[in-house]
Amino acid sequence: MIKPGPLEIGLVLVIILIVFGVGKLPQVGAALGKSINAFKKGTKGEDEEEQAAQAKTKKKAKKKKATNKKASQATEGASEGETKPAAEETPAKQA
Repeated sequence: MIKPGPLEIGLVLVIILIVFGVGKLPQVGAALGKSINAFKKGTKGEDEEEQAAQAKTKKKAKKKKATNKKASQATEGASEGETKPAAEETPAKQA
């Protein structure tokens, strides 16, 4: 098979420039890079590992939110509990 020389490579680059335009070349390059990385990860099986890691992270976040919610409810309940006895004492003193 004949290897492409500098003239052939230049011609291909000019055709790509004409087809996609100057403004779209960075987007095309980024999309091409992402697709190559996704293909490599897919062949290695890293995609499944990343999904499992993301699922664990989501579970931890849910547990943390639930813990924070319970703590904030307990704090609100305690602050409301402190306010009620003070309000009950004031009318008793006035009577």
